[in-house]
Amino acid sequence: MSVTRGEESAVKRRGRRPAGADTRSALVSAARAVFAEQGYDGATVRSIATRAGVDAAMVNHWFGGKEGLFAEAILDLPIKPNDILALLNAGPVDELGPRIVRTFLTVWDDTGGEHFAALVRSVTGHEAAAHVLRDFFLKHVFISLANTVTEDRPDLRANLVASQLVGMGVARYVIKFEPLAHTPIPELVAAVGPTLQRYLTGEL
Repeated sequence: MSVTRGEESAVKRRGRRPAGADTRSALVSAARAVFAEQGYDGATVRSIATRAGVDAAMVNHWFGGKEGLFAEAILDLPIKPNDILALLNAGPVDELGPRIVRTFLTVWDDTGGEHFAALVRSVTGHEAAAHVLRDFFLKHVFISLANTVTEDRPDLRANLVASQLVGMGVARYVIKFEPLAHTPIPELVAAVGPTLQRYLTGEL
């Protein structure tokens, strides 16, 4: 069976990247472009893989799915989003607020706070990054979490939790208010955890 020049080109485009090509880097670059154009929800694994010129299965292979790719391409998180949710869901509901604070501070303290500071600066300077961050963190982390513990205004509760964490992160890692910047994690968990618990399960 003969193959026309156009068909041959199409086959080549659908095939694997040339040997030695950095598939992981290609996916990260493509993901940044697609997320900026379409937002987190609008972007699909297939569209990102097509932009990168690789098989869609490579997204799962390298990043464990769209969430992991987003975390590396846009957020540069030191921990995978699914791991964050697993940590937050591992324990009693009535201890969720303190657990959120402890997880948040532990993750960012382990990197010296630079990751969080870079994230805040990228969001304030680029509306596209802010858009996908809202989609990702609010809908796929905090709103998802709030929906598991209450039916009473979970969206508002998730927003309140997120605002508390972002404010604390800015004060600790970006502006570096003292003594907050160097207060031990257990003290902040005890001080802030009950507030987040009320946001999630208490009366508003």
